Amino acid sequence: MAAPTQNGNGVQHSSGAAPSRVTLHLGHLPSKKDIKAPWPRTPTRVDPNNPPWPAYRGYHEYSFAHATMQSRLPTILGKAIEDATRTLNSQSSEERVVDLVQCIDRMGDLMIDLSGNAKLRPIIDDDEADVALWNKEIAKYFQGKDFMNAPWLFAEAYKYRRLHEAFSISKFWRDYDVFYRQKCDTFSRSSDAVFELSLRFAEPFKINESLSPKEKLEAERLMFLELTQVCLWGNSTDLSLLINMTEDQIKSLQSTGGDSLAATEKNILGNDMHRLWDRVRQLREKTGGRIDFVLDNAGFELYCDCVYADFLIQSGLANQIRFHGKRYPWFVSDVTKKDWEWLLNTMVYGQLFPKASDAERESLRRLGLRWKQYEKEGKWVYEQHPFWCTGYTFWDLHSEAPDLFLHLSRSDLVIFKGDLNHRKLTYDCAAPASTQFEDAIGPMASSAGAPVIASLRTIKSDVVVGLGPQGDEISDELTKNEPGWKISGKYAVVLLSEGRPGEPVRFA
Repeated sequence: MAAPTQNGNGVQHSSGAAPSRVTLHLGHLPSKKDIKAPWPRTPTRVDPNNPPWPAYRGYHEYSFAHATMQSRLPTILGKAIEDATRTLNSQSSEERVVDLVQCIDRMGDLMIDLSGNAKLRPIIDDDEADVALWNKEIAKYFQGKDFMNAPWLFAEAYKYRRLHEAFSISKFWRDYDVFYRQKCDTFSRSSDAVFELSLRFAEPFKINESLSPKEKLEAERLMFLELTQVCLWGNSTDLSLLINMTEDQIKSLQSTGGDSLAATEKNILGNDMHRLWDRVRQLREKTGGRIDFVLDNAGFELYCDCVYADFLIQSGLANQIRFHGKRYPWFVSDVTKKDWEWLLNTMVYGQLFPKASDAERESLRRLGLRWKQYEKEGKWVYEQHPFWCTGYTFWDLHSEAPDLFLHLSRSDLVIFKGDLNHRKLTYDCAAPASTQFEDAIGPMASSAGAPVIASLRTIKSDVVVGLGPQGDEISDELTKNEPGWKISGKYAVVLLSEGRPGEPVRFA
């Protein structure tokens, strides 16, 4: 065997053999430092797979993302399969039965992919307006990603889009809602809170004429603040979280009495309600304006949203309300056009509450009739845009749906309801709790033409921002004393971004 030789760098190797492993001696260099990455990322480095701060992903066992991807979503999908099977068993037409069996089979395939942590495939072209947006995002940012290592927000939205696809490529069941029974049933079990509000607001809102102008304004301010809380805490009944909740537990969450609201205000950790009142009051001084609601849950939360919107119209604080819902079933309980129509019609014509008194039924009917009249007069408008059911966050709204961004920019105030909308506003990432709301929502605050935005959200997931300069300390203290505080729904935020008025930029 040939004797070892030495090359010019002092590394020995046997003649004719591959060099052995090279070991570098770095004794004269500075010691390694723990370098912390700068956050948030610069705008050019932000994309759906790289949020401004680190994304929550399903494999993060410390996060609610892990519980959702591992347990909640398979449970929700299992209940959806049960619902479709229940419908199947009531069908008689062979053609419709066979078609629905194929839908259920596709749901079974989704369950296999979800439980087996499969890679995210493109969406089948089902003639929905969002297919191109979905597949562009998957191709550009999520090639090779699976349910657990893609950002939780995208993976969860993708699961619901695949669930819609199971029906949208069918012949007879394209518009079938596997969550519809749950949504109707939960509202039917909300009678105490429903009549608490209907008995108060069936008659048109009036202020005592004997009050001075200053006293009248104060009465309106107090009513506004109380109804803002009703609208906020109505978000408590989120079906994707309350899978097995009892009727008594639902009633407790939905309590809307004055004493209850006074007690819960201390749990609004980021509270811009008074700034919000100042903003809305200015609308009336400018002869009224348009307010948009980007809706969250159907049923009781939508009912609370409508009570709030009713007051805004009657008091002249707004002259038009636009409600933005989803084009198809989404995140279990999100509002669709069918849910919107069902609520108003069941209030006027329904027999949903057999134990209700005549006075209670009549109060609900009057409320429903007034809301239907608003629709006829164009004071209330229900809308749905394909972008709301994509995997994109609202940071991309101005670039991926410029028509919708322009439409919202013409509103005097856009109220985003609920946890999912808040996650999409803030990119659903691990931002410090002290992060200013305007920074967390990025282009929705900084782009030219960005509307004034309010986020009304009970906290049910990991992302928390807008708690002020002491926000990090508040968050740490709550985590120490109440480990599950971020998903309990006990705490909330009402956050306001003042927007950037002016002519919006024209996006290419």
